Amino acid sequence: MTVDTDKISFYTDRLITGIVDYSPKLISAFVILFVGLWLIGLLNRVAQRIMVKRNLEPTLTTFLANILIWVLRVLLFVIFISQLGVETSSFVAILGAAGLAIGLSLQGSLSNFAGGVLIILFKPFKVGDTIEAQGETAKVLEIQIFTTKLLTASNQIVYIPNGILSNNKIKNFSQNNTRRADIVVKINYDTDIKTVKDKLMEIMKSHPQVLRNPAPAIIVNELTDTGINLVVRPWSKNENFGNMSSDILEFSLRELEKLEKNPFARVNV
Repeated sequence: MTVDTDKISFYTDRLITGIVDYSPKLISAFVILFVGLWLIGLLNRVAQRIMVKRNLEPTLTTFLANILIWVLRVLLFVIFISQLGVETSSFVAILGAAGLAIGLSLQGSLSNFAGGVLIILFKPFKVGDTIEAQGETAKVLEIQIFTTKLLTASNQIVYIPNGILSNNKIKNFSQNNTRRADIVVKINYDTDIKTVKDKLMEIMKSHPQVLRNPAPAIIVNELTDTGINLVVRPWSKNENFGNMSSDILEFSLRELEKLEKNPFARVNV
């Protein structure tokens, strides 16, 4: 077997020529890649600092930072392969079609993601607040990207999708520092209203957790066939609300049992 040295020399020369001709593109592409990765890391750190200064929720800060990184990485990859001489129009079209398909298949998840972003940005509630939503009254443990994690008074964990949560009624019990209890007290018609109101007012004013301002109040709410409904309205700080309400209920029932001719006076919230 004879070796054709002329062909070997020809292909070697072409290879060397190709490497020499292509090396500027190769070198510039990798320079763009490494510089781009460094800039992406820098932009990510700067963006996170800005979001922390704006008091964004940690969950949203981390998620937005990750989105920024991957969007910039995809753009950098397109620039990199374009610099190498690869046709990028088909690649971009494939990315667009894949993005559309993923978006259509994840409509519900995207709705929950958008709801989570709205909750974190507009802050109808925050971690630690007690809210009422979707038939649940619970404390907010965590605002996740797709769901909000709640803890009920019976120590149950509830997850509510953010899309539903952001588009429905939310009652926030913790947004204001104070809270009013509306305690309904039913008395008989033959009971002296003034005496009852004086006793109930005395109970509220003597309780250390009932606020003086706003002042507690008692109003006649309804006249029924079987008696008179009074509404007792004491105010307290949020952290004292449960204990204060329980005490007022107990003390009110005790006093009414003394005053009412009918010993089974009804007291409810």
